[in-house]
Amino acid sequence: MLAQQIVNGLVAGAAYALFALGFTLMFGVLRLVNLTYGFYFSCGAYLALFAVEAGAPLALALPAAALATGAIAAVLDFALLARLRAREAPELASLMVTLGATLFLYSGATALLGSDIRRFPPGIADAAPFALGPVSLTPIQIVILATAGALALGLVLVLRATKTGLAMRAMAENRQAAELMGMDTGAIMRRTSFLCGAAAGVSGVLIGLEYNAITPYMGEAMALKGFAVIILGGLGDVAGALVAGLAIGLAEALTAGYVSSLYKDAVGFLLLVLTLWARPQGLFGRAAVRRA
Repeated sequence: MLAQQIVNGLVAGAAYALFALGFTLMFGVLRLVNLTYGFYFSCGAYLALFAVEAGAPLALALPAAALATGAIAAVLDFALLARLRAREAPELASLMVTLGATLFLYSGATALLGSDIRRFPPGIADAAPFALGPVSLTPIQIVILATAGALALGLVLVLRATKTGLAMRAMAENRQAAELMGMDTGAIMRRTSFLCGAAAGVSGVLIGLEYNAITPYMGEAMALKGFAVIILGGLGDVAGALVAGLAIGLAEALTAGYVSSLYKDAVGFLLLVLTLWARPQGLFGRAAVRRA
């Protein structure tokens, strides 16, 4: 039973991390909490569902949904936040703008698509579990685990081994200095928004397949877990988001298995509070330097 609970926790944690990876990259580079991110999660799931219903294979629907969601994220970032950045508005302004946009987008999606649960057609993905020693896994769970690791590695490589990643890191450190060095910060922000939206789209498709329950508000619940993951791991740290997601998933699974499922959702946030008491910047975050 312990081995199965650990596997369940790792799968849940990978799902949380998968959602939070783009979220933490968005904060790390753009230095804002964009509350529309949860909508991108729902958007990716719906786009893949529509593509599958139109006859596209899942192997084509998933990347198409990710690319389309990335494009939507870039457009919304430009429409909602470009003017605020140009005017150097305070962070609270962007938070309130994205909060209003999120409420509008969720309400619009519900009015257009309805609030009923939608499901992928039967047989679109193999759901039959198979045994690996004392534990069982489904193919989708294995894909979630593999995708979370691959996406985290891919984002780290983009940040560390590409010119775009170097520009992202420079802008994260000091946007004004990056502009003085001749960097097109507007283009970097659009690329960052696209990457984050695509990551949210991938996570929406895979988690939608895992639970086979798609609703307009499915991203809202994941956003709460995403906040816990990025704060616990360290704001803006990709590796920290992966580790924190797995830690929260394991804590929830073990609590549900050996204590009570009633406390499952609370234990992750208790872990968050305890970590922040001991290390306010999160597990992998850097302490802020205050200058007089």
